[in-house]
Amino acid sequence: MPIARRNPRRSSIDIWPGFVDALSQLLMVIIFILLVFTAGQFYLSAALSGRDQALHKLQHQVDQLADLLSLEKTTNSNLRQGATLLTAQLKTAETERDRLNARIAALTATANQAAAQAKQTGGQLAAQKQLSSDALAEVDELNAQIAALRQQLSALATALDVSQTKVKTQQGQIADLGQKLNLALANKVEELAHYRSEFFGRLREILGKRPDIHVVGDRFVFQSEVLFAPGSADLTDAAKKELGPVFATLKQIAAEIPPGLHWILQVSGYTDKRPIATAQFPSNWELSTARALSVVRYAIKQGIPADRLAGAGFAATDPIDPGDTPEAYARNRRIELKLTER
Repeated sequence: MPIARRNPRRSSIDIWPGFVDALSQLLMVIIFILLVFTAGQFYLSAALSGRDQALHKLQHQVDQLADLLSLEKTTNSNLRQGATLLTAQLKTAETERDRLNARIAALTATANQAAAQAKQTGGQLAAQKQLSSDALAEVDELNAQIAALRQQLSALATALDVSQTKVKTQQGQIADLGQKLNLALANKVEELAHYRSEFFGRLREILGKRPDIHVVGDRFVFQSEVLFAPGSADLTDAAKKELGPVFATLKQIAAEIPPGLHWILQVSGYTDKRPIATAQFPSNWELSTARALSVVRYAIKQGIPADRLAGAGFAATDPIDPGDTPEAYARNRRIELKLTER
């Protein structure tokens, strides 16, 4: 029996701590829910406040747009009223003009009729003159305006005649100056042609009759093989020996050319039509230009002023020989020297 009494008391003592733990956990959950609810209320209030501010800002913009629309409507109405008023004034002016024209026509007809009747009776003429006095005054005013316009027209015609005379005089002066300029240019060209002929004549004497160096028109032509190795833009030692006398002769001729004659030595590089593509020369244009510039640089070293030299590459654009033979290719690979005017 004592054992039977002790067991119920121990059972009640074991239940109570679990019940307290459950209550404390439930209380913590409730507190957590309250915290979450409070935070949600805070963020919701902030969101509602932001929405109210945005709505207020939008409402302010709507009010401004409404004011602008009202102002535009007012301006549009004023413009329409102004246009209506101007239209009415224009119609009134046109009506008044038509009325005055009709009155002038009627009064003129009356005056003419009165003049015809005046031949038959003097009394009727006096009466008609009294009736048409206003019309005659308007006719006099119109005649005065016509006279003023004729005077202005005469002044304009006089001014036009003066202008035409000046233009003819200036055209004559321009034609005279053009003739003088053409004559001066012809003299310059002729003078330069004289020095060019002398330059080429001396070069022929120096270089002799060589198949790889010849004259084509007003150009002195060197075959590229004389000056450069295949695929190269560097002058060989032999090329420098060939070009040295050329530039020495040019220096002698240049000393004789008058200062007012603006001459240059044009150095043009050409290749054949077979394409080239290397790291140094991606195309025939680069190769022909590099060769021309090599000759220009060597001419400067030989004492030719840089402002008297010009170099350019033309690739295979102007072949001397259109053939497809090795001989044609060789003739097209060339350096041309041309003494010309700047």
